[in-house]
Amino acid sequence: MGKAGKIARRSFLVGSVAIAGGVAFGGWWLSRRAPNPLAPEEGAALNPFVIIDGEGVTLVMGRSEMGQGVHTTLAAMLAEELDLEWEAVRVVHGPASAAYHNEALAAMGLPVADYAKTPMQRRIGGAMGLLSRGFGLQVTGGSTSTRDAYEPLRRSGASAREALKQAASGRLGVEVARLRTEGGAVIAPDGTRLPYTELAEAAARIDPPQVAPRPASEWRLLGRSLPRPDMLAKATGTATYGVDVRLPGMKFASVRMSPHLGGEMRGFDPAPALEMQGVEQVIDLGSGVAVVARNSWAAMRGAEAVEIDWGPAPYPETTEAIFERIAEAFNRRRNSRLRNDGNVTNALDGASEVIEAEYRLPFLAHATMEPMNATALYTGDSLEIWAPNQTPMAQASLAARAVGLRADQVRVHTTFLGGGFGRRLEADYSALAARVAKEMPGTPVQLVWSREEDMTHDYYRPGVIARMRGAVQGGLAVAFDCKLAAPSVTRQAVVRMTGLPAPGPDKGHVEGLFDQPYAIPNYRIEGYLADLDVPLGFWRSVGHSHNGFIHESFIDELAHAAGRDPLEFRLELIRPESAVAANVLEQVAMMSRWQEPKAPGTGRGVAFVWSFGTPVAQVIEVKDEGGRIRIAKAWIACDMGRAFDPAIVRSQMESGLVYGLSAAVMGEITFAGGAVEQRNFPDYDALRMAGMPEIEVAILELQDGIGGAGEPGTPPAAPALTNALFDLTGERLRELPLNRRFDFVL
Repeated sequence: MGKAGKIARRSFLVGSVAIAGGVAFGGWWLSRRAPNPLAPEEGAALNPFVIIDGEGVTLVMGRSEMGQGVHTTLAAMLAEELDLEWEAVRVVHGPASAAYHNEALAAMGLPVADYAKTPMQRRIGGAMGLLSRGFGLQVTGGSTSTRDAYEPLRRSGASAREALKQAASGRLGVEVARLRTEGGAVIAPDGTRLPYTELAEAAARIDPPQVAPRPASEWRLLGRSLPRPDMLAKATGTATYGVDVRLPGMKFASVRMSPHLGGEMRGFDPAPALEMQGVEQVIDLGSGVAVVARNSWAAMRGAEAVEIDWGPAPYPETTEAIFERIAEAFNRRRNSRLRNDGNVTNALDGASEVIEAEYRLPFLAHATMEPMNATALYTGDSLEIWAPNQTPMAQASLAARAVGLRADQVRVHTTFLGGGFGRRLEADYSALAARVAKEMPGTPVQLVWSREEDMTHDYYRPGVIARMRGAVQGGLAVAFDCKLAAPSVTRQAVVRMTGLPAPGPDKGHVEGLFDQPYAIPNYRIEGYLADLDVPLGFWRSVGHSHNGFIHESFIDELAHAAGRDPLEFRLELIRPESAVAANVLEQVAMMSRWQEPKAPGTGRGVAFVWSFGTPVAQVIEVKDEGGRIRIAKAWIACDMGRAFDPAIVRSQMESGLVYGLSAAVMGEITFAGGAVEQRNFPDYDALRMAGMPEIEVAILELQDGIGGAGEPGTPPAAPALTNALFDLTGERLRELPLNRRFDFVL
């Protein structure tokens, strides 16, 4: 992330020229962005991303660093245009502000397939990004941080560079065209060097020119694997995560909420907690309690000790009953039919053999290593929040609502995230911290959830049922029919975050099914929304995570029904639709030596999913070791269009694979008595080092545009694994997790 640094509070509140030679650059972008939040009193229309002051260059980010390396890459983007070494760019997280609106995320809302977007559809998506600014979509998610920053950061850096050269030209009496920039300075033909820090104040008086960024052929940094300085801080324990925040006079708190999600608290007795050493206060939150203490451990133990009478859950109490409710959705009116090629009904009626299958996937938790937490300081007319989060504006809005303030009375500080995966798009933990702080005006209080509270009060990936029918003829798939039932993540989340409904076809519900590049002539995808109140949230790769499994498992079933090699079967269907996707599959076939004979006792499976702008193909090899299954090897090929930092892309592909495999092997949230049964990592584990496969990653850059990296590695993992298990055992697995059936080497 460049050189980690902090900007004094005054930098955010005073016009930048008033700070010893400081200035913010890039005015061209401001006509398209919200007012700059860094100089609100003066109403200055200054760039919200780049500050040059007496200490150097600072990149003010609107995106969270949660292990994906985004600050490193974005610092390199800016340094590329400013002729700096990337280490010279300090990076800080900016405030909650619509200036950091994520246009790329908003542009993804168009219900069309990435691979098949026409120029007109791309323009419409861009317009959606622009028009959505009023919503202030300040979000780190959707694998969009780099895509969203690519143009504004490079243009901001380019305009700053040229303004600095103009300032130097005025001082030296040398034509701008004869000046160059290097190493944070403007250099004259005679070798005179004027550091940016000396020129910033003069440059502030210049209307920054609109300058095109440099072409890729001139890049020094982008396209290279750069060291990540945040890793040193994380490895040495000096990085500041949410749980590391410490303020003078701080108190610590923990919560205990109804185990029956959505249920009420009928009453409670605080006496057992108040008798414990270190416990100072028990606060009634209506649906639960918060215990305030001198340290987090005392607060957690105190919360466990409170005697509480809980009411029932407002939805079916068991996993079986919940899935019965999901299945009922097939009897309701469909929500979407985003793909309906050919005539599926006629094709299936005329087929000599119809392949039918039902897939069921469980609810899943996010299981971040750092449990939910936030620190809050309430003063009566203002609120400050320190939180690891993916949505600063949502944190401000919902925390303000919780304590009766306006959002502009809340200041949000975003720390490093000890895991996000979509869970920290939510603001429930910040709102609870604000409510606790309101009971203790003037005292900062850090609210940390226990692991048990975190696991049992998640916003879960939904349980899913898919009913599939297909047909093959002449070695090819001629019909593909999917009916998918699940509760809607998008509808719940939009209402929680905005208070507005999300009507119309739910794209996220069927993404990963309707938008894959397969030339199947009769192809129908229908989505049915289940009426269910289990709290749901965005889980890494969202709908693609479960639909990728369903789609690629059934494609494999069709391949075997056709008597075809599964990879060749896919290639023959994909080549007519997308050369880019076919290249990815061909690459993974070459890497894995797919056509070569396998060793005895091994199986290989392949899967392909296009998600978040990036096609990814994976091959997984499994081995039978005395009746136990070892996930031995994994090959991944992806096409980012532009891989700005290959090492970061590689690590994200590996990370996505691990996340997907962990869920496939052992991920499952179940319910009994209206409560979540899994309470900690022994109940909801992840792959350990001993169970990890050897991984090889190939990064292609053949497609137009820029794809994401954080999520696309997850969707192909589960189907590649189950397809490999079928190759090994002949058993087709249509339900997860797999440890119900096999004993894995973990």
